[in-house]
Amino acid sequence: MYNIGIDIGGTFTDLVLVGETGAVSFGKTPSNPEDQSLGVMAGLEMMAEREGLSLAALLAATGRIVHGTTVATNALLERKGARVGLLTTEGHRDVLEMREGLKPERYNLRLPRRPALIPRHLRFGVRERLRHTGKIETPLDAESLEAAIDALAASDVEAVAICFLHAYANPVHEEAARERLAEKLPGVYVTVSSEVLPHIKEYERVSTTAVNAYVGPVLERYLSGLDSRLREAGYTGPALITLSHGGVTPIEEAVRLAAGTVLSGPAGGLAGARHASRLLNTEQMITFDMGGTSSDISLIVDGEVTLSADRNVAEEKIALSSLDIVTLGAGGGSIAWVNAGGLLEVGPHSAGAIPGPACYGRGGTEATVTDANVALGYLDPSKFLGGSDRLDLDAAHAALDRIGEQLGISRIEAAQGVFRVVNTQMAEGIRLATVRRGVDPRRFALLGFGGAAGIHVTGLARMLDLKRVIVPRVASVLSAWGMLTTDLRYEVTRTHVGEVGDLAAQDVRSLFDSLEMESVAAVRNWFDGSVRAERSADMRYGEQIFEIDVDLRALDFSSDSLLADMKSAFEARHEQLYTYALPDREPVLVNARVAAIGELAAPPAESSIGSDGVANPSATRRVYLDEWVEVAVFRFGDLRAGQSIQGPAIVEADTTTVLLLPEDVAIVTDMGWLDIAVGS
Repeated sequence: MYNIGIDIGGTFTDLVLVGETGAVSFGKTPSNPEDQSLGVMAGLEMMAEREGLSLAALLAATGRIVHGTTVATNALLERKGARVGLLTTEGHRDVLEMREGLKPERYNLRLPRRPALIPRHLRFGVRERLRHTGKIETPLDAESLEAAIDALAASDVEAVAICFLHAYANPVHEEAARERLAEKLPGVYVTVSSEVLPHIKEYERVSTTAVNAYVGPVLERYLSGLDSRLREAGYTGPALITLSHGGVTPIEEAVRLAAGTVLSGPAGGLAGARHASRLLNTEQMITFDMGGTSSDISLIVDGEVTLSADRNVAEEKIALSSLDIVTLGAGGGSIAWVNAGGLLEVGPHSAGAIPGPACYGRGGTEATVTDANVALGYLDPSKFLGGSDRLDLDAAHAALDRIGEQLGISRIEAAQGVFRVVNTQMAEGIRLATVRRGVDPRRFALLGFGGAAGIHVTGLARMLDLKRVIVPRVASVLSAWGMLTTDLRYEVTRTHVGEVGDLAAQDVRSLFDSLEMESVAAVRNWFDGSVRAERSADMRYGEQIFEIDVDLRALDFSSDSLLADMKSAFEARHEQLYTYALPDREPVLVNARVAAIGELAAPPAESSIGSDGVANPSATRRVYLDEWVEVAVFRFGDLRAGQSIQGPAIVEADTTTVLLLPEDVAIVTDMGWLDIAVGS
């Protein structure tokens, strides 16, 4: 029986196939921006052929498909989502305009106002009012509701977001509005804030619900189309979608909580990194995922990832639980350009899959990071994607020549400049995720993955004074691989504001118990295996305007010291994040959260490679390292466990290339991964 992980990036669609023995095979196929499911099916055809099977036979022998998608992300970034209307409490239709009263660049006086996701003429106030306790102050006015729904119908909206004031405390008005919408506008995608984000904080709720409605219809069309193609091809098992918090869920739940898929792909990468940290017994790790369009950076501390409920994607607030990831517009396809001041810049714009970098030969003419890597000798033009595609070295040279002419430098200096600029940007991203949060990156190993990471990761380590770099054998497809290592996850949250010392312990127990029953019951609807619950809370000091996620799994909720233990857990977490705590201050509980985890069968452990003999270089190649030097080239798949490789050298696979700089020493692990001691 096979398990298949699929991750769609801006340039390539990655596929990983794990067999019953733990054997792992993987590959890449170009992404199709017009219909991502076409890239998925092409990739499945390719994997079936490699296994010597028909597509139908492969799918019949597949127990689980796990998929990370960028459909919602792209719809939000490109502003190509649904035509959405908003029903909200009368007098509150402009919350999306007012935001939090802050500009993204608060000192930029000329910053243009970003248009609201839902235009004002599609936002309607309805007469109703709830108090923060959930008590009805003003009953829902049927006449104003009917008028708003009629206006939405006349506007041909595809989706409607419903977000009434204090609906998190009592959803009765939102549910009534949804029922009436279903009667009058059948077929329209409807989402309510009391289900999407039952939290205090009005703007976060309205924004998250609006995003959910905006991307929901787009995601629904894609996933229903993909599911149909899979079923027609012979697949009968579950198709699971990775959510931003790193768990997976059935298609119908992903469609309901569409905003939760916005970081679907990066979440898979971090899930894979967490699994890698356990395999390597390395609990402190910086994860660096460099693809064709962007780079994602995160931290694994004490073997665990960090969740955040404060994300901005495309300048839209999404307050759903998600993995804490720093994303940069720096990837292999990032375009190099010269600004008005005559300085070289790289990104954030990308050549993508179409037309792609100049060296792809698909019509691209602008120099990219990949073009620079080809010109510097780091990539072999004749062996791109295992030789299935050939890069156009002349086109790369021509693109870099144009950059060089603008800067008054040579082609090779332009290529080296592109390489150094993108490395500097990514190093700054790592500093943002570490140093600026009070974390010393030198205590961490750097895990490099994604198709483009291997060329840059040792240089980054030098810039940050890191001494250890790890590159997995599955580096180029780690996100797809990681999706197979995670579990079903369903989160339920409820606002319950109060200073911990003033709360009644029994009320807190009852609150968490009810959330656990609700979340576990939801997972039981999809899954009949083992289910566990994980408890956490959003907490803060009284004067703070932000909350932190506090893990409560270790607490005994039956204990008489429950409230004191919650206070201690908060203080420990606050000190871990910000290096201090205030024991004399009482923390505030804001939101209680329970995640029900449906424990899926883990894929079999990857088999160890042989340790007999030593793989010799397959070739040599001239590369530019401040000067042209001849270096040994090794095939990743030929390496033997325990083998040592001295830099400078190149290690190549069909889908990734690793550059070892002078004085680097790579040791091959039992799984065939590279554990690199970085030179000075």
